This record gives sequence, structure tokens and C-alpha cells, in this order.
Amino acid sequence: MSRYDYVLVGSGLYAGVFAYLAKQAGKKCLVVEKRNHIGGNIYCREEEGIHVHEYGAHIFHTSNREVWKFVCSLAEFNRYTNSPVANYKGQMYNLPFNMNTFSKMWGISTPEEAKAIINRQKEEISGEPENLEQQAISLVGRDIYEKLIQGYTEKQWGRECKDLPAFIIKRLPVRYTYDNNYFNDLYQGIPVGGYNVIIEKLFQGCHIKTNTDYLENKAYYDSLGDKVIYTGTIDSFYQYCYGKLEYRSLKFETEVKNTDNYQGVAVVNYTDRETPYTRIIEHKHFEFGAQEKTVITREYPVSWQDGMEPYYPVNDERNQNLYCKYAALAEKEENVIFGGRLGEYKYYDMDKVIESAMAAAKAELGI
Repeated sequence: MSRYDYVLVGSGLYAGVFAYLAKQAGKKCLVVEKRNHIGGNIYCREEEGIHVHEYGAHIFHTSNREVWKFVCSLAEFNRYTNSPVANYKGQMYNLPFNMNTFSKMWGISTPEEAKAIINRQKEEISGEPENLEQQAISLVGRDIYEKLIQGYTEKQWGRECKDLPAFIIKRLPVRYTYDNNYFNDLYQGIPVGGYNVIIEKLFQGCHIKTNTDYLENKAYYDSLGDKVIYTGTIDSFYQYCYGKLEYRSLKFETEVKNTDNYQGVAVVNYTDRETPYTRIIEHKHFEFGAQEKTVITREYPVSWQDGMEPYYPVNDERNQNLYCKYAALAEKEENVIFGGRLGEYKYYDMDKVIESAMAAAKAELGI
């Protein structure tokens, strides 16, 4: 095989953006991907003419004009606005918490009434919150906590809110307007044709090896390039020499429904503790689909074990201390750049991944 400037381990957004900018600078790139497809977690597959988000809902949003300009150069974006709803024991509430939520919950109509109720309920907690339950009540009151936060959070983390640290919820968005747009960002949408349109353009011109585990033949792949862009789990790169970092994982259950509209919105969160899944995604609504059938996905949080996909870093004190040890090793590497949610043990929104990859590419390539 010919020699490469960069060997990119993984083919998600971070690797894709770096590869795209490297190729523009005249560099040769080899992509080594463990899965049988490129695209990381934004990969979509087509079913019933619908682009199915294979690894959970991905809604692009950003306030960074440079990032928005960049993604729009790769694909046209539609006007999708994320307006999920919460199902609590059959009662439907708008998210994020706003005047539509408060009106439904308390039968009130003005911001003044909503503020009075929330402020009164917040007084239940005095002093510094000792756990997530107290923190949430101190921010939004008991009614919202019990109906829209508690069950969902306990399913997500597999532990009771009383046993979770307060810092997990630093703030909760509360709007005293009738606005169901989940994000505050200037720009928002879904690429027309699905995320694969972007992925294919990012990796165009790269040599790609799928179904290939870089770590199983690390020395060989290292020998093929001048530098490695590593987006896998940082602890596995170092053979877990300090121990394993923890994650939460997800299980997806997807089915085709013989109806043109199953739930009327792309995302419904199930916030009671008894429903085993956290949400149902109806994929066609991301692109205003008019297909005769629909495809839904139930999303179940699960405890991560070896062999499972690591989705959410468990950013508690123990894991952060452990990550810092690995990060110290990574800093000493002269020919390896670690990036992305697994390489940096960080939960990233898509725009932040792109920002990070852009910064790394600019520093590396001098562009």
C-alpha cells in the first residue's frame, strides 16, 4: 500500500472534518473503521423511503456561523425545528419547559402565574443541593421534577435521582414564553437527503477500510502514515493500563408501522419510570416525509459492557480523574491526535465536534 500523511481511526464527524480539510491541503488519508459503514453515529439507512437515524436522533444546531457555513457547503439543510413532547402516563407536555408546559400542568395562562408557582415550589430546598433530586427541585420545583425529569433521568442513568450527584444537572431551561423550539441556537435543521450526504463528501478521496479494528494491528497501520488521528476510546488505545472508563449505552428497537403518522412529532420522551424506554423517534418527521408507512425507534438506556457501543461518558469524579491520567499520556504523543467524544471522553453536540476538528486541523495543517 502507498504511504499516507494521516491514518484516521474511526469515521465519524471529527475524523471526517479533519480528513476533508487535510485533503484540501493536498494530504493523503487512510480511514480505518471498525463498523461495516462510515459515518459514525450520524449514519442513516433507508427504509420505506425514510432516512432512519440508525444510532438515535441527530438534529443539527449551532450558533457558530463558520460551522453553519461549512455544513451548508456540504449539503442543503431543511427548516426542521426540534420541538419534542413529553408523555407522562398519557399526558402530553411540550418541551423544553415553557408556557405551553405550565399552562397544561397548572391551568394557568400568564408568566407571572407560572413564576409564582415555580418559585414557591423551589423554596422546598434550602442550602446547597446534595443530590440530583434536590438540585432539580431547586431549579424548577417539584411538579416539573416529578412528572418530566425524575423518571426519564433514572432510566437514563440506571440509578435513583437521590443517588446521583447534583452536578449532573447544572441548569434546566425554563422559558416564560410560548416557544416550543428546544434549542436557542441561531441555526438548525436536517440535511436534505440525510446525514450520509455529508459523510460521503467529507471522506471523498480517502482510502477507506471498513470492518477493520485498528488496535488489532496497530503497528502495521501506524507504519502506513506519518500521523494518526485517533477517535476511538482513549483507554483502549493504552490497553486500559489505568483501568476502564465507564459509559452508558443504548439499545434501539426499530419497526415499520403501517400508518402514515404514528405520533405526530419526531421525538416523544416517556418521562414516567414504568415505561422501559426513554423515547420514541419517528424518523420521517425529521424531513417532513409523506410516505405511506412510517418507521419508529424505541430507545432504551442500558448499562455499558464490553462489546457494546459506548454512547455517554459517565463524567463523575472517578471517571474524570481516570481520564486525566490517559489525557496526560496522550499529550506526550508526537504522532497521534486524539479527538471526538471517545478520544476526549466528552459528550459532544455535532457542531462542537466540528469546531474541535476544525481547530485541530488548522493547528496541524497551518491553514
